[in-house]
Amino acid sequence: MSLLQGTLATEFRTITAMVRIHCRDHHQPDDHCCPDCQTLLEYAQTRLDRCPYGEQKAACKHCPRHCYKAQPKAQIREVMRYSGPRMLLRHPILAIRHLQNERKDFPTKPPLNASNRAKRRQHSPE
Repeated sequence: MSLLQGTLATEFRTITAMVRIHCRDHHQPDDHCCPDCQTLLEYAQTRLDRCPYGEQKAACKHCPRHCYKAQPKAQIREVMRYSGPRMLLRHPILAIRHLQNERKDFPTKPPLNASNRAKRRQHSPE
């Protein structure tokens, strides 16, 4: 179950669709992701959950803060390079939203406590 909400949940659905396309064509022909791709999805979900820009974020590609480690970043680039063109046929609405999100500007400074993780901490009873 995903803890992401709003635009971050949409972005995670987009990443999930891209990883599944890539995995199906390169690793595993059925609908389930291989363990490596599943690990990458879990990493992406964690990074989105902890994004300091929260709901205001644009595409990670243009972010002034690079929170992905080198190896997962290279894997995501490979996945997106392969799956991006195929997304227009298989998931056109997600693909168009992603392209629109890439054109969005980042705020100069992340808003205070904007990440999903910080919001959960504020609202959780202690």
